Amino acid sequence: AALALLGGSVAALVVWKWLGKKMIQKKMEEARRTRDEGMKKMAKAVQEFRKQVPSVQTDAILSLPLLELTGRLQEGSLSPRTVLYTYLEKALEVTQQTNCLRHFIPECEEQLQEIQQHKEKGLLYGIPVSIKDHIGHKGHLATCGLVQCLGTLMEEDSVLVKVLKRQGAIPFAMTNVPQSLFSYDCSNPIFGQTLNPLNPQKSPGGSSGGEGALIAGGGSILGIGSDMGGSIRLPSSFCGLCGLKPTAERLRGVGWGLAHPSAQCGCLLLSHPVPCALGPMARDVDSLALCMKALLCQEMFQLDPTVPPIPFNEQVYSSSTPLRVGYYDTDGCLPLPPCMRRAVQETRHALQAAGHQLVLFSPPRVPYVMTELFMKTFFADGGRAWLDVFTGNIVDPSMKPQVNFCNLPRLVKKLLALLLKPLQFLLLLKLKGVAMISTCRSVKEMWNHHHQIQVYRSQFITQWKELQLDVVLCPILGPAFTTGYPGKLLTAIPSTMLYNVLNFPAGVVPVSTVTEADEEELKLYKGCCDDPWDRALKQAVSGAVGMPVAVQCVALPWQEELCLRFMKEVETLSRDQ
Repeated sequence: AALALLGGSVAALVVWKWLGKKMIQKKMEEARRTRDEGMKKMAKAVQEFRKQVPSVQTDAILSLPLLELTGRLQEGSLSPRTVLYTYLEKALEVTQQTNCLRHFIPECEEQLQEIQQHKEKGLLYGIPVSIKDHIGHKGHLATCGLVQCLGTLMEEDSVLVKVLKRQGAIPFAMTNVPQSLFSYDCSNPIFGQTLNPLNPQKSPGGSSGGEGALIAGGGSILGIGSDMGGSIRLPSSFCGLCGLKPTAERLRGVGWGLAHPSAQCGCLLLSHPVPCALGPMARDVDSLALCMKALLCQEMFQLDPTVPPIPFNEQVYSSSTPLRVGYYDTDGCLPLPPCMRRAVQETRHALQAAGHQLVLFSPPRVPYVMTELFMKTFFADGGRAWLDVFTGNIVDPSMKPQVNFCNLPRLVKKLLALLLKPLQFLLLLKLKGVAMISTCRSVKEMWNHHHQIQVYRSQFITQWKELQLDVVLCPILGPAFTTGYPGKLLTAIPSTMLYNVLNFPAGVVPVSTVTEADEEELKLYKGCCDDPWDRALKQAVSGAVGMPVAVQCVALPWQEELCLRFMKEVETLSRDQ
């Protein structure tokens, strides 16, 4: 009887698990169907517009830089309707090639009518804007690529979306993200893998990868992403865009309600000492500056009192005073591919020739920051809170290495940590994944960890001030990785994560492309140890001739305008070259 009872219980458990999986699959299929129906509706709306206005010069509109487009819209020589449908048509084409869109926003047609009722035309009047999946828009999902977020629609617009609309912008599309946002690839089990429009074998980067692909493909002129370890800057590097990660508190308003399932993912992003920053992505630096100017307005400060009421300082952005620039092409942590170091050196020489003062700068203890500060922040609890977001154990292939590691029994992790602790000279081992073992075992240890971050920030600023620097020029990870590799090389991001830990504004500017000579030099690349991890990095970036090569520009906290001014200088010099 006992055996029969046990057998029945096991059978019931198997059936219950099977039913659970079926329900999850049904939810995912429903989400995909809803997305596809939305695409068809938008395609139909575009066709209708085409019939009514057959003479639209699509290519001419798509080629206009943002500043010129806003000018044409403001003066009335282009209508917001024409611009919106031109970008909708192009976005449909780009997503068919790259799978970058999670959903069109049909309410964009209502917003089109709404802006025409405004007494004053906002700074972004008539500009179609794309937003990252998790930035809340009323009546839409904020999924973070997670099954558990598929059932609940946002009840209101996030502050950021409200401000965009008040400035006359038209949010028209939500873009794809990696599952849980903790990846710099762009794939999730619901909506699939997003590809790089410049090369379909390559990843667009992440987690704002849908934004990167859509803008680089020409389907959006301005996008809003978020960045917690490089999630604006890495897609900008991989896709050849300009992107800005501001000081985290300069822009707020993601819009997770506490009852919304994505709030669990949101709390992971916002509730620890390495905060998530929202920022713009576009084709040029002037577009980023215009977006920041539009967002840093009275509406933003009133709607979200946690945002300091500091309007955009146009005088700093427009200044032509020579800068004192710190620079480095390696951080002593991860040797980057030759083309990325070449980009820094070429930019350095161009800045010097233009009359700026260049000073060698060595960021202190970057391996320590990566392992003890950054990774420990995310996995202080051994990754338990993060693992909880994977409903029904549905895990995207790109996330499996991290998930499998976090799922190791605690005793195994402790043993590994104990075995590796004496091998301090093998810090690289920790960098290449074992960093996740580093956990906080008590509240006291957690407080100490927070304190260590503050201590490091103070030391870094002191070193910066001693050299009397205005800004810093440094490398960014790139060129674009082949799809699937970011998941294998999770900890290859010291170049970006450093400025998340520091909470400094940092932006990316494309300055060159990968040459045949770069590809030849890459064959000699050994990394740190010429081990399997180094060889994987080499494979990830190979086959990238013609792909964008970028640099990173950094300023002190709250100096976004200075950061953008420096980015503009780099952009101008690289275009002249």
